[in-house]
Amino acid sequence: MNRRHFLGAAGGTCAVLGAAYFWGKDSAEQSPSHPPHMQTSKKPKNASEGSIRECFTEVLVVGGGMAGVFAAVKAHDHGAKVILVDKGAVGRSGQTPFARGIFRYDEQKTGLSKEAYLQKTAEAAEYINNPAYTRLMLDRGPDCIDELTTWGFFDEACYAKAMTKPLADRGIQVIQRVTLTNLLEDQGRVVGAMGMFIDNNESLVVHARSVILCTGAGGFKPAGWQISSLTHDGDAMAYRIGAEITGKEWVDGHGMRNNGLEGLSSVLSFSSISPMLGVEENIEVSKNGPMTEMRMGPPPGAKHADGAGPGGPPSGGKEGPQLAGGPNDSKGPGGGPPGGGPPGGIGGPPPGMQMCGGASAGMSQHKGEGLFPADDRCASNIPGLYAAGDSLGSMQSGGIYTQVGSSLVGSAAQGCVAGQAAAEYVKQVQDYTTPMSTLKQINTRIYAPYLRERGFSPDWVTHTLQGIMIPNFILYVKSEERLQAALTYVEYLRDHQLPLLMADDLHELRKCHETANMVLNAEMKLRTSLMRKESRGSHYREDYPERNDRDWLCWIKIRQSQDGAMELLKHPIPPIHSVKSA
Repeated sequence: MNRRHFLGAAGGTCAVLGAAYFWGKDSAEQSPSHPPHMQTSKKPKNASEGSIRECFTEVLVVGGGMAGVFAAVKAHDHGAKVILVDKGAVGRSGQTPFARGIFRYDEQKTGLSKEAYLQKTAEAAEYINNPAYTRLMLDRGPDCIDELTTWGFFDEACYAKAMTKPLADRGIQVIQRVTLTNLLEDQGRVVGAMGMFIDNNESLVVHARSVILCTGAGGFKPAGWQISSLTHDGDAMAYRIGAEITGKEWVDGHGMRNNGLEGLSSVLSFSSISPMLGVEENIEVSKNGPMTEMRMGPPPGAKHADGAGPGGPPSGGKEGPQLAGGPNDSKGPGGGPPGGGPPGGIGGPPPGMQMCGGASAGMSQHKGEGLFPADDRCASNIPGLYAAGDSLGSMQSGGIYTQVGSSLVGSAAQGCVAGQAAAEYVKQVQDYTTPMSTLKQINTRIYAPYLRERGFSPDWVTHTLQGIMIPNFILYVKSEERLQAALTYVEYLRDHQLPLLMADDLHELRKCHETANMVLNAEMKLRTSLMRKESRGSHYREDYPERNDRDWLCWIKIRQSQDGAMELLKHPIPPIHSVKSA
């Protein structure tokens, strides 16, 4: 796709800034003209707002993956009443079923003391990591793995039974197939969440003293990888009530491949600290075109891969990427193309798949994005709101992926800490019930696309967004003019098409909310990529190819200002000598 075709495919002109995200019933009437491809409703004649069901708890955990299950278990074990809500099903949704390996820190096997491990991680991460959360992974990870063993986690290829066991044993209430769309707040603190059931015309309200977001990362629903079902719902809900978000400039470089679920999970104890970026290949492809020969994925039954999924991490650090698979040893994993196979194997897209990156388009590196941690206990800047796993911008390994299997164990460790912290927090605050009048207003906004008679389908807007954002010369090989051009189109989607989204059924209604979250994430990624005028980790600026510690040794925080605009701030990174005491 050349630049002219790219600009033509995106459609539209300059955006009008400042439109609200939520859709009112009269949004269609606010636009005097409608493009000819807008569709009219085919919904049933009895379409209506869903009825409202309420429930009450102390700690609400959103998401049933590795972080969510540990958060629910630890909150319960520390005396809190817990409800877990999942958009899909516990252990079966998002990235969880694809995570094949988990890292266990063992000083003898890794050959590194904790202090040496922290130092080498900081060096590989170009000093952009948060050492407090790197240390948390080392300190709490082994106990988490022991607990997973008692659940039967390593005895099944998929994790549904193992992940549901500790919840059932404790009698923790689980509500599945609910898409939460709004966090509830009162006087600046979180007091619950609200959303819609996917299978019946009903809304769910969970009144809670504390909320832990374990909703994973997200992307632009790319084909070929497990990230396609995640759409940054947690980030979006939190941002809209004032939470600070971070890490959107980083990118994950997994390439396309045939992912299977062969083999059981593995415990990996070797140290493989290295700057795995997955960016060099995208740069090479942008300059020379797609590779003509692509390797097949790993053979069935391959038992070793990283915690990010059966594809393994992107290969190739700045000090000489290996594009062919190599033997694995204690010094690091074997190579492979982006998204390549397990350590010691080969990987990459199937023959004819001339694509680099893109399979996880819209996602940052694991632990690189999400709610900005206000402390070392997974808290956000909103009282009562916590996050763990890929929902927390913990910067456990910075804007890259430094250790095979660390993502999965990091999620477990952070879930433990967030669950305990939330359980302690709820003892200090009183219950609060959001007034029914407020809930009805939110309910009207949730169902507005379902009641609209004319508008854009979420699929159409999503496909337009994919055409704008997924090309590797936008996400991976960045420059001022291309990022600004893409931002213009994303602003148009935000201001002119999101208010006219239309759903013919509840499935499409869910997709309307997901599409809005993806557009918000795209705007965050473009604005932070424009702001960071350097190249570091997985962020590569063609017009600023060098690292700049003087101006950019910092994290970028995103928050919503009082007038609704997106505000970006620099947050200085503590000196590296603070690693030891973190």
